Amino acid sequence: MTMIDSPQLTFTRDELLSSHDYAKPHVVAGRTLHGGLLADGSYHPPRALGRVHALDAWEAALRQRGGEPFPASATLLSGARMPNTEQQIVLLRNGITDVFWNMLTVIGKIEARGAFIALVPVPDLQAEIVDDISQMAIGHLAGGLLEAHGIDEGGIPDQGIGGHDQMWFAARDLAFGPDAHDDVEPQPGLAREDDTRYLPEVSAEVEQFLSFIANVLIIEFRAEIGFRETQTVLRTPGLFGERSDDALVAADIVGRIRTDEEIHVRSLNQYLGEFSSVTFRTLDGGTIPGAELIDRFWGGMVEWATVTKPARDAVTARSTMQTRIQRHPDAARVLQEFDAAVD
Repeated sequence: MTMIDSPQLTFTRDELLSSHDYAKPHVVAGRTLHGGLLADGSYHPPRALGRVHALDAWEAALRQRGGEPFPASATLLSGARMPNTEQQIVLLRNGITDVFWNMLTVIGKIEARGAFIALVPVPDLQAEIVDDISQMAIGHLAGGLLEAHGIDEGGIPDQGIGGHDQMWFAARDLAFGPDAHDDVEPQPGLAREDDTRYLPEVSAEVEQFLSFIANVLIIEFRAEIGFRETQTVLRTPGLFGERSDDALVAADIVGRIRTDEEIHVRSLNQYLGEFSSVTFRTLDGGTIPGAELIDRFWGGMVEWATVTKPARDAVTARSTMQTRIQRHPDAARVLQEFDAAVD
């Protein structure tokens, strides 16, 4: 009788942080970036060798137990975006380039802040969950998974390796040239800040951690929509003059970031899928299905991300854009074109 080996479901930190053997380093616009190029010239993400193999195994095991990765994608996000793709194009065609420059700069700085993900303390989840999680992704969060995610975002500065932060700055400099405009800082309010206890059955520490995972997934979804729109703008003919070829390279760099982020979204969906599949211990000595906790929390977060935040941001952005357009010599015409391109 032929024996079938059980799939590997436990992984060391070194395995989860392992990368492919690259034929060439990833250097763009004078910046050394993470990941690398394979022999055929294609880009491949960093720390993907072990992570992708592990995700394949964990997803298969979750399905064998009757579960599924969390069924959420960027398509669930709706609401106004301002400026949208067409509005960015209107601004660029009229010589208002600082808005797009600022957006690329802010995204890069937000990505740099994402390095904190590697430092997030993970509660003793096994003590809070009835099921054995040692062979699940959620049992490896403190064993390399969150570390890999954070390094992807902020790079390894002490080794001179840029992550997504430097990739965005490289894309910006390709499209506009270095120092085309003054530096800018991100505005607050990316994640939902709410002190309300939605999951009082479990400890505040566990609720905060589940909130963190869900918030990061929502941010990744919003980012994916923005990244796709950014590529469209960068690939629009006639917007970047003599830097048009460099803008196309910049669009490719954003595509590489999106390739990296696919691993993040896949991982976060796996974590939430596993949390939904297990049983949590409650503070009163009982138990509660993880799905009940996650579904209750997720509904409120989606409401915030699809209704509350977009409406608030659109009002602020419209006022900001009007103020900026008023400095244009033909402000009335540009503002009319801008408003005509609204979603």
